[in-house]
Amino acid sequence: MKIIVEHAEALIAMDAGRQVIADGAVAIDNDRIVAVGPTAEVRRACPWEFDRAIDARSKLVMPGLIDAHLHVSEQLSRGLFPDDLNTNQWVFNWAKPFYGTVDAEEEYVGALLACAEMIKSGTTTFLDVGVYNDIAGSAQAVKESGIRAVLGRHAADRVPKRLPPNWTPEIVAKHYFSSADDALAALEEAHHRWHGKADGRINVWVNIEGKTPCSPELHAGATKLAAKLGVGASYHISSSIEEARTTEQEHGVWPVTLLDKYGALGPNLLLAHVVAIKDEEVALLAQHGVKVAFCPGTSLKLAKGATKIGRYPEMLEAGITMGLGCDGVSAAGSLDLLRQVHLVAGLFKDARMDPAAVPAERALAMATIDGARCLLLDDQIGSLEPGKKADIVLMDLNRLDWVPRHNVVQTLVYCATGDSVHTVIIDGRVVLENHVLTTLKEGEIIENGMRLAARAARRSGLI
Repeated sequence: MKIIVEHAEALIAMDAGRQVIADGAVAIDNDRIVAVGPTAEVRRACPWEFDRAIDARSKLVMPGLIDAHLHVSEQLSRGLFPDDLNTNQWVFNWAKPFYGTVDAEEEYVGALLACAEMIKSGTTTFLDVGVYNDIAGSAQAVKESGIRAVLGRHAADRVPKRLPPNWTPEIVAKHYFSSADDALAALEEAHHRWHGKADGRINVWVNIEGKTPCSPELHAGATKLAAKLGVGASYHISSSIEEARTTEQEHGVWPVTLLDKYGALGPNLLLAHVVAIKDEEVALLAQHGVKVAFCPGTSLKLAKGATKIGRYPEMLEAGITMGLGCDGVSAAGSLDLLRQVHLVAGLFKDARMDPAAVPAERALAMATIDGARCLLLDDQIGSLEPGKKADIVLMDLNRLDWVPRHNVVQTLVYCATGDSVHTVIIDGRVVLENHVLTTLKEGEIIENGMRLAARAARRSGLI
């Protein structure tokens, strides 16, 4: 299908020149962008009959947002965990019991809820760090919703020496493989089964939990297997000062330094959180081309210390590619990625008392083109350019929070939320129109989500 989105009040391309085009247009042929520019120029360049013309007057047109770190398995736990937990308490006493008992149906419905929430707030691509049942559920949700995704199977192989009191044998079995080799074999099998499915919208990576639940062999093996398969690997590391101190007690060094000793660092590796990091470790990440997924909302809720001990401005200064993640609905609360954009644009201005820290355009890049680089998909998505996939968001500007709009990038970053999203196109297909999902039945998903969330919470023993 040939579609033209035309007469946009403003079009933010996020290309190398960071163009902001008045009366902008995007021409689409099937799943690809074929022309971008002022409407009159695009019409001249594409003189054919379009199957559909979308009038974007009073709209902002921009690339779809990219969530670089998410847990769809967490979706049915929203509001279940207390908000006075540190990272270790949150993970071992609440998240793992929930993840360890969630079943395949609950993961599938949770993934549908997540996909719906993301699409309605402008996210067109996400990376899920890994499900705890068969990947089929999350893959089916991606297929049905029309979103683009990097999926994976959760993996860890080091059972704690002392189990938390509320853990059951089922929880242990869900979380841990008997060896790194068994874990990597399962991850490779998931890749071969699902990579490239949903008309190419599904990529399957080698994603593991990371941190102390994973052995050196699993950390290093994930990076090597990902290179063999031609994809990326992602996991949590240095997610809290407690983790860094535990690693130092056991190995004499902090986590990123330990990864370097394992030979695990490389340009196909995306590390999540990376809060507790030393200056010399920033240099290591830059040297090896490692990417970082920063989850500012999680740091705020779990008191990780992003602004107190984090080195995020230093990582950006060192040239490290950084994306943004919503993490999960119990970790950060919302899958509206624009909330994370707003946070990253303001946190370090305040913490460093430096108004030039993380400008609005840089914050937006983290959720678009730099997010695409984190997912190794920047040749496909992340900006509006000819030849790239047609993943496009239209924001409704006829709203009080958009008036006036002297600078549309600043207004987007500091004033707007995902509620402004009017229309979403993914892979050349309209999946949201006039705020209404076209691929999913929102009411039915909400009803099923409420029913299964209660069931999952009871089974987990957390209520």
